Amino acid sequence: MQKTERTSLVMGWRERVDLPEWGVTRIKAKIDTGARTSAIHVSTLSELEDGQVRFEVVLREGFSRKTTWVTAKPVRRTMIKSSSGHRQERLVFCTKMKIGEIEREVELTLVSRKGMLCRMLVGRTALAGVLVDPRRIYLATRAPGKALKPKKTGKKRK
Repeated sequence: MQKTERTSLVMGWRERVDLPEWGVTRIKAKIDTGARTSAIHVSTLSELEDGQVRFEVVLREGFSRKTTWVTAKPVRRTMIKSSSGHRQERLVFCTKMKIGEIEREVELTLVSRKGMLCRMLVGRTALAGVLVDPRRIYLATRAPGKALKPKKTGKKRK
């Protein structure tokens, strides 16, 4: 992970996220400072009698669809205004999130992100102390099979 002069952590607009308490590793996430709340893609959800919710987290779609089942207790319900302006009531869950060196407790809502590039959206409340470089991806984590690239110095090669 790169650091600026003030030692703030810098990440790209897309990173890989782990949710260890839910058994989710390296899910592709959009880092979105315009969104307040983080959200993760689920396809099936059922509320259980004991107040818990069982849901299917979609890790990958398409030809090789990959999912995992999670059972967790919501901490509250909230109204979310989507990017299209529609208001929707969603359940909110707390879990541990890890992006590179950052590990913290975050709130997540469950939503359908079908057809979107990233299965997860990390909102600004989960990004305290982090700067986002909208020109770059995978600064805090690396894409599968790729090494982290060295920082460019700005000097051109001849």
